[in-house]
Amino acid sequence: MLKFSNLFKNLKAITYTASEMSTNAAMIIKKPKYDGRTKKRKWEDRRSDKGAGLYSEKKICEEPFVRIKRRKYVMLLGYSGVNYFGMQRNPSMPTIEEDLFNALLKADLITQEAFDQIQTVQFQRAARTDKGVSAARQVVSIKLPEEVSVAKINEFLPDQIRVFGVKRVTKGFNSKSQCDARTYTYMMPTVAFAKCDTEADQETFRLWEGALSEINDVLSNFKGTKNFHNFTCKKQYQDPSVKRYIVSFECESPIIRKGVEFVVLKVKGQSFMLHQIRKMVSIVIAIVKGCIPLTTLSKALSEEKVNIPRAPGLGLVLDFVHYDNYNYRYGTDGIHEVLEWKEVESDVDDFKEKYIYPTIVDTETSEKPMLLWLSERLTRHRFDQLDDDGKGSGDEENSDDDEDTKDEKNDPKSVTETDRGIV
Repeated sequence: MLKFSNLFKNLKAITYTASEMSTNAAMIIKKPKYDGRTKKRKWEDRRSDKGAGLYSEKKICEEPFVRIKRRKYVMLLGYSGVNYFGMQRNPSMPTIEEDLFNALLKADLITQEAFDQIQTVQFQRAARTDKGVSAARQVVSIKLPEEVSVAKINEFLPDQIRVFGVKRVTKGFNSKSQCDARTYTYMMPTVAFAKCDTEADQETFRLWEGALSEINDVLSNFKGTKNFHNFTCKKQYQDPSVKRYIVSFECESPIIRKGVEFVVLKVKGQSFMLHQIRKMVSIVIAIVKGCIPLTTLSKALSEEKVNIPRAPGLGLVLDFVHYDNYNYRYGTDGIHEVLEWKEVESDVDDFKEKYIYPTIVDTETSEKPMLLWLSERLTRHRFDQLDDDGKGSGDEENSDDDEDTKDEKNDPKSVTETDRGIV
C-alpha cells in the first residue's frame, strides 16, 4: 500500500512539473502585444511635416439635426419623352427621373443622400418607358415629407414634364407590384393601312368604308391570355413569363391633324414585355395592308417562330395605370383616396394636347417616320426569315430599346385572367 502511495506522489510531482514547464515555455515565446498607435507615431515622425498633412480637420456641424417625418405617397405625372432616353435614371443621359429627382431636391422634398441613393425613400415607378416614349398618366411611389406642394415641384420641372397630383397611400404601397393593368395608346397616320399594291399620299389618304371594322377584327385576336414569345426578344415558348393577358385592344375613330388623318390604337393589358406593343401594332398593319395573311398572326401566337419587326416608337404613350384592387380595399376606408385621378383629368387632357400629341403630329408631318418605316422596313420584311438561332433578324435585336415595361420577373399572376379577376 505504501508503494502505491509513493508512486501516486511521484506521478503528481511529474504532472506539476510538466504543467510548470508548459507555462514557462508559453511565457518565453509569447510576443509583446501589438501597439498600432506607437507604430503610427513612429511613421508620422519620419515625415517632414510630422504627419500634419495626413488628416483634414474634422468639420463640426453647427446646425442641430432635425428628423423629418415622411409618409408614402403616389405621384401622378405626365411627360413628353421625345428628347429623353427613357423614364429610368441613366448616368450621363437625359432621363425623366433625373429631372424629377432634381426638382424634388430643389423643392426640399428629398435630401442629397436620397438624391444619390433614391432607394432610401422607397422610390418605384409603375412602368418603365424607354427612349422617345411619352406618358400621360405615369405613377410613381415615394416617401416624402407630410407637407407636399405640387406647384413647388412644377416650378423646378421643364415644361414637358408635369406633376398633376400627389396622394397618400398605405405604408407598404408599391406602384409597380400593386398595379393591376396598364393602358397604352399608339397614334399613327392612317396611310399606314393603305394596301400594299397601291400608292398613297399621306396628306390625301383617308380610310375606306369598313376599314375600322376590319382593323378591330384583327385587333380582337389579341384579347385574352396569349403566348407572346414572338413579340419580344430572347424568350422561348415554354417560358411562363411570355403569357400575358390582354383586356382590350381597339382602334378609335380617325381624326384630322394638320391635314393628315390619324387614328389611335388603345390597348389595355395586365403587363407588357419589351417591344410587345410595337410588334403587335406592326403585325396588325401588315395584315390590314395585305402584306401577310391573318394566319401569320395565328402562327405568331403559337409555338412556331415568326420574325416580327417593330413599329416606330414615336406614337407610343402610357395612357393610364390601373389600381382596381387597391381602390376596392383602401379607397373607401376614410383614410386613403382612390387612385383614379378624375379631379385632374382636364389638366391631363390639356397636357396631352399641348405637349404629347403635337410632338407626334409635327414629327409625322415633317419627318414622316411611319412612311419611311413602311417603305424601308415593313414592305421588304420576311416574317418567316429567321437567323440560325431562331431569334429573328439581328438588327431588331441590337437596336435601341424604345418600348414600354420590362418583363415582370416571371410573375405567376400574369399567366391567367382568372387569377387577375378582370372581366
